[in-house]
Amino acid sequence: MPNRITTLLAGLALAFGTAAHAAGDHGAGHEHKPLHGGVVVEASDMDFELVPAAGAISLYIRDHGKPARIEGASAKLTLLSGKEKTELQLLPTGDRLQAQGNFKAGAGTKAVAAVTLPGKKAVNVRFVLK
Repeated sequence: MPNRITTLLAGLALAFGTAAHAAGDHGAGHEHKPLHGGVVVEASDMDFELVPAAGAISLYIRDHGKPARIEGASAKLTLLSGKEKTELQLLPTGDRLQAQGNFKAGAGTKAVAAVTLPGKKAVNVRFVLK
């Protein structure tokens, strides 16, 4: 009898464990990890990755793990570094929205992007750079 109970409990644990894993799994390619070395934030079922670099700052957008269409898109990016506030217009450049110039975007900088994608509702995305 204890063998049947153990088998039953093991079967239930396996069934519930598998169901919980499947429910939390977004599928391949939909992990919220940076693909370009930036900071990733999820908003409106999309991933936004902000990547500061010398002389430029880029915003990559993924929709369910795939690069979003950015033709006709734009974003206003506000950087808050200490008491300094910088506003930038990000425009499509290749596979990302980008602004070029010299600006403070180091560790601890807060950023808010107001992103407008064609055919979608505008979304505000908040970042804290590392």
